[in-house]
Amino acid sequence: MERKKYEITLMVNEKQVQGTVFAETTLLDFLRDTNHREVKHGCDHGDCGACTVILNGDAVLSCLTSVFKAVDGKVYTLKSLGEWDKLHPLQEAFVKNEALQCGFCTPGILMTAKALLDKNSKPTRDEIREALSGNLCRCTGYMKIVDAIEEASKVIAETVSGGAK
Repeated sequence: MERKKYEITLMVNEKQVQGTVFAETTLLDFLRDTNHREVKHGCDHGDCGACTVILNGDAVLSCLTSVFKAVDGKVYTLKSLGEWDKLHPLQEAFVKNEALQCGFCTPGILMTAKALLDKNSKPTRDEIREALSGNLCRCTGYMKIVDAIEEASKVIAETVSGGAK
């Protein structure tokens, strides 16, 4: 018996992306199969957070999310944040604070941080740590990551308020 295939269209980083999937296809597999290699394939069990994307405003583990949950929704990956010549404040803060080393976990951490800051523009350090609790980093020790997210939140808040104090 042949497995049934489904034609779907998702909105990824504000662009329509079409593909053919099976019922068991994860959002991670769909994204990587459609050349969204910035979404990392880590543990495949929801333990590391490397595959985190934003789906309808929430940080989700794409390895545990059915691709069908994203139909009629909006998916954002690391490529939605900034460009080489115009980085997002989170990306700038990560570079400035040396909050990345090997970089494998960084896309997932940045997307987790973006989802946090979209919902809570001034998180405490404990709130940042709680948001990051599902993201593993084997290189940095997290302190610089928390520092970078805290700094980015201040830059973003200043940008939103127009620099007014």
